[in-house]
Amino acid sequence: MNSSGLKMGSIYCTELVATLAFTLALLALTSSEAVGQTTSATSFELGRRLLQVENVSEPLKQSDDTIRVDPLDSLKKYRGGYNLTNKHYWSSTIFTGIYGYAFGVLWLLVGLVYGVFLLVTTTCSKNNKSGKLRKQSPCQKQCHLWPIALATFFTILAIVASGLVLGGNAKFHSRAKTVVNIIMETANEASNTIYNTTGAMKTIRDDLEATSEGNLGTRASVFLTSTSEKLDDEAAEIQKQARKNRRLIDKGLKIVYILTSVTISLTLTAIVALSISGFLRLQRAVNLLIIVCWLLTVLCWLFFGMYFFIEKFSGDTCTAIEEFQRDPYNNSLSSILPCDELRSAKSVLVDVSGGIYDLVNQVNSNISLLQASDDSNLFKVCNPFSAPPEYQYQPDNCPSNTIQIGDIPQVLKVFTCSDANNGTCKDGEFISNSDYKTVEAYTSSIQTLLKAYPGMESLVECESVKDAFSEILLNHCKPLKKYVKMVWAAMVFLSMIMVVLVLIWTIKAHHEHRLHLANGSVKPHSAAANRMELQTAKAISDISNLNSDVQLAISL
Repeated sequence: MNSSGLKMGSIYCTELVATLAFTLALLALTSSEAVGQTTSATSFELGRRLLQVENVSEPLKQSDDTIRVDPLDSLKKYRGGYNLTNKHYWSSTIFTGIYGYAFGVLWLLVGLVYGVFLLVTTTCSKNNKSGKLRKQSPCQKQCHLWPIALATFFTILAIVASGLVLGGNAKFHSRAKTVVNIIMETANEASNTIYNTTGAMKTIRDDLEATSEGNLGTRASVFLTSTSEKLDDEAAEIQKQARKNRRLIDKGLKIVYILTSVTISLTLTAIVALSISGFLRLQRAVNLLIIVCWLLTVLCWLFFGMYFFIEKFSGDTCTAIEEFQRDPYNNSLSSILPCDELRSAKSVLVDVSGGIYDLVNQVNSNISLLQASDDSNLFKVCNPFSAPPEYQYQPDNCPSNTIQIGDIPQVLKVFTCSDANNGTCKDGEFISNSDYKTVEAYTSSIQTLLKAYPGMESLVECESVKDAFSEILLNHCKPLKKYVKMVWAAMVFLSMIMVVLVLIWTIKAHHEHRLHLANGSVKPHSAAANRMELQTAKAISDISNLNSDVQLAISL
């Protein structure tokens, strides 16, 4: 048995064992770091809640889960909370995926160093060929089967991990699209509410212009025109921003989804092709696929870091939504949601509600006086608002003997003069035609305003935003975080498996390369060559013995 062959086989097996040991160390390091971050965040949240329970008299404060290292601030801690308009929040959150980014860059550098090393050793070996004969290692077949068996096992694991990544990525993409649709629909509803309000204001303006005379109608018309134009501009801006943000978010989600799906599909194809090429011993194909798999492994590590960051951002967003549900006017979303600004318009709604409430009460008082003077049977007007100071809008809470404001013209029509041009009225007709039209215009305008009132109230109270966030918080936050966590966990598992597979095939390819260089300048040793060598040696020995016999005979 040749000592150099045994030595090469021993080195080969040692390299395979070292590969497995490296994989276990990598698994322990990556899992401890990634899970450590998640566990620390969870432990902090649990501690915060326990502290809040013990100090029930203190108000709830925002969680400090966003305190992270900020690479844009000399690696100092970011303490600005959840703020989408702050670049330091984004940098500190993106930096949470540093382990994936670092492993990806490190793996790329290792590949470059190994490629340079392989190029140098190949060049030196070609320039220093040795003519010494080297016999094959007797363990060559066994050493060929071991990496094939290991590669097959890890290839199966890689296929499973790829399936988990693709499945989790599809579910995460679908859930994220649903959340975006909810938010965009809320923005559209807000703009439609504003348009309905401005429509009512324009109707009131037109009615006033048609029936009012003097400066009062002109001043009211100017005010309503300027106010409706400002509101229309706000609604148009909301729609513009909603369309712009929707395009950007949809484009971003689509890019992430497509890149992830394509990368994992290519990875799946490459590892299967690598296994087949290695089994068939297609060395050139194996070398090329090793390079491809090496680069795909780099991408897998980078995607792990990206999805780890996305999970942190999703958790921050859900926490911010939870804080918003508790206090819509003082929370981390105040920078992008104008609820605090809209609250200032609540006083205007209260004034409108109080004005209509007082007007209806005055009309009903006049009706009561008429009923007391001439025993006329007139219906009173339903007051759509409750008593002060709440002035709650409750149009359905009306007694049966009352009428809606919008129905007043129909009741007064029977008391209106049918022939106002001649200046004469029939018995029971005491309302002039011009007065009737004025009342009709005002009541119609007020009724139009009342129809838009619930939407305005909901907009001022941020009810539509609360409802949308409540749906997201209850139905989508947990699944969203679960699926993105599933993606990065499967991605880090796939990345480690890819590292093992690439190392196994690289070691095997390096072993084959060394054998090729060792046997490149001589004829390959086979069983037939060995037999010929033995026969030649035997023939030489026989000739030597024959010469010895001849010399002995001559001497005799």
